[in-house]
Amino acid sequence: MISQNVLLLIALAPLFGAIIAGLFGRQVGRAGAHSITILGVAVSFALSAKVLFDLWHGGVAPFNANLYTWFEVGGYSAHIGFMVDRLSAMMMVVVTFVSLLVHVYTVGYMADDPGYQRFFSYISLFTFSMLMLVMSNNFLQLFFGWEAVGLVSYLLIGFWFKKPSAIFANLKAFLVNRVGDFGFLLGIAGVLMWFGTLDYANVFAHASTIEGQLVEVWPGVVWSVPTVIALCLFAGAMAKSAQVPLHVWLPDSMEGPTPISALIHAATMVTAGIFMVARMSPLFELSETALAFVLFIGATTAFFTGLIGIVQNDIKRVVAYSTLSQLGYMTVALGVSAYSGAVYHLMTHAFFKALLFLGAGSVIIALHHEQDMRKMGGLRKYMPVTWITMWIGTLALTGMPFFAGFYSKDSIIEAAHHAAIHGGWVQQYGYWAVLLGVFVTSFYSFRLLYLTFHGSERFRDEPASDAHHDHGHAHHPLEPKESPWVVTVPLVLLAIPSLLAGFFTVRPMLFGDFFEGSIYVKSAHDTLAAVAGEFHGATAFALHGLMQPAFGLAFAGFALATYIYLFNPGLAARARELFSLPYRVLINKFGFDTLWIEGFAAGGLRLGRGLWKGGDQAVIDGVAVNGSAWLVDRIAGVVRDVQSGYLYHYAFAMILGLIFMLAALIRVQG
Repeated sequence: MISQNVLLLIALAPLFGAIIAGLFGRQVGRAGAHSITILGVAVSFALSAKVLFDLWHGGVAPFNANLYTWFEVGGYSAHIGFMVDRLSAMMMVVVTFVSLLVHVYTVGYMADDPGYQRFFSYISLFTFSMLMLVMSNNFLQLFFGWEAVGLVSYLLIGFWFKKPSAIFANLKAFLVNRVGDFGFLLGIAGVLMWFGTLDYANVFAHASTIEGQLVEVWPGVVWSVPTVIALCLFAGAMAKSAQVPLHVWLPDSMEGPTPISALIHAATMVTAGIFMVARMSPLFELSETALAFVLFIGATTAFFTGLIGIVQNDIKRVVAYSTLSQLGYMTVALGVSAYSGAVYHLMTHAFFKALLFLGAGSVIIALHHEQDMRKMGGLRKYMPVTWITMWIGTLALTGMPFFAGFYSKDSIIEAAHHAAIHGGWVQQYGYWAVLLGVFVTSFYSFRLLYLTFHGSERFRDEPASDAHHDHGHAHHPLEPKESPWVVTVPLVLLAIPSLLAGFFTVRPMLFGDFFEGSIYVKSAHDTLAAVAGEFHGATAFALHGLMQPAFGLAFAGFALATYIYLFNPGLAARARELFSLPYRVLINKFGFDTLWIEGFAAGGLRLGRGLWKGGDQAVIDGVAVNGSAWLVDRIAGVVRDVQSGYLYHYAFAMILGLIFMLAALIRVQG
């Protein structure tokens, strides 16, 4: 049996480190801050790995219990508790493992930053928030973790608060996430309304009771109750996991330090929405409409955000757009009921995406905080460890057979293909989007490698630009060199699972019973079951992948990027001129930033300004405040004229008043 105290220690160890580093940073110093936070996350990782092992191989039953009652209102009780099954345990291991390596990496990356202790406090608090999210056993605690990761991400994206771009980025992330969280909160309210409880076990056990129920969304429009709940919950996932059109915050989050880019994009915040939908599979399985909508949004995100990555020149933004695209793949898997495939890709993606971000950070350190790939090149002989590990991460990202990303990504494509065979236009669209997305991913991934590590040494042409540096330090044209061990060791440790994790875990986690009891799929929706029928082992699966269209498209992307950026660099400039219209569309990110900033945000400002001028200035100030003052002034002026000071005037007024009073009295009595 899993010990309650062990689970408490897993969740609270990072919180303890965050409190010490944040409140007592001056007392413990830099070494004390990173030591206590690294120790806290290491304890969480070790215990999480033990819990996963016990659940997987030890035959231990899942843990589901309330620890204490938060409050009681009427017949409703709010509890703090944990539900730890294999799904939760896998997420706990991924979150703590990536977070641990990011903590170690940060020692080198943030070595000269004046906010050193504060940063360690934030990332440790981020880890605690994510653990509370994945370990929760009820919707209210889920919402607490959900909002906590949003709050800490706001603090981390705007960590360098003296940079206007960082402040704009964290405000953008915060506001866009509030849009999705409004829908998420409505979904939780719907669960409470129709089930009378927010406890996972009770809701899932009685999920079938709402099947077929209808609700009038607005007069004359009737929807299925499961559809309403699922779509509202997914609205939260769209913002947190950066799905179109609520994706605009994620590329701008690159304004934060590189370690937090890795933590947000790899294993924590952006994966929360994927985890949530997988956890809520008993509810989503009740609505064909909701699943089709999830599939459509995921397919759009997977393909079109990947296209934007092709024209980016900032090394971190290229990796950021690849995150958007891969989140789209996970969402497509959710939409075709391949929940296991979604969370499996979440796991493998966490390793190679953290590797790519931290590798990008290593390059940024070597080039004195230059992030423009056009000012890099030829770094492979100066940074061999970073170069090799980045190649491993790229091969995993592009789905090269035998690498971790292949097993998860190819399974999603196969599941989408099976859904397309038996589905409608949405399923067809989903399949073609993820299939063509393979070519796009391969092209921009190898473009990044070639511009950064191969070709001529363009960093010698001019000193690093101040426009892209992180810390505001002076730049010097020094020889680039490999990063220190606190940076390279996390790269190596992430490269290992990026290479091997898929081969050794694909059978039990994707085609076995690993998620049994955690994820529910209707037999009619089970697309992975069809894929499982063709699975004959990890080696055979990889060899079979060599003959699939996805591998051909990945190789085509590799070949095109190799030809352009290794053998004919001038072709890229000519292609920009030839395809100037598509290039401008991609540079403008399909106009989504314009829509949000100049449309919704500016529209909100115009509305607020109109209400201020029309309501505050005209009505409140003009009528209520100034108007009442004017009226009092006029009345006072008349009264002053009446107050002449002569006794006969007052006597005359008294007589007139008496006459009017008598006339009124006679009229009433008559």
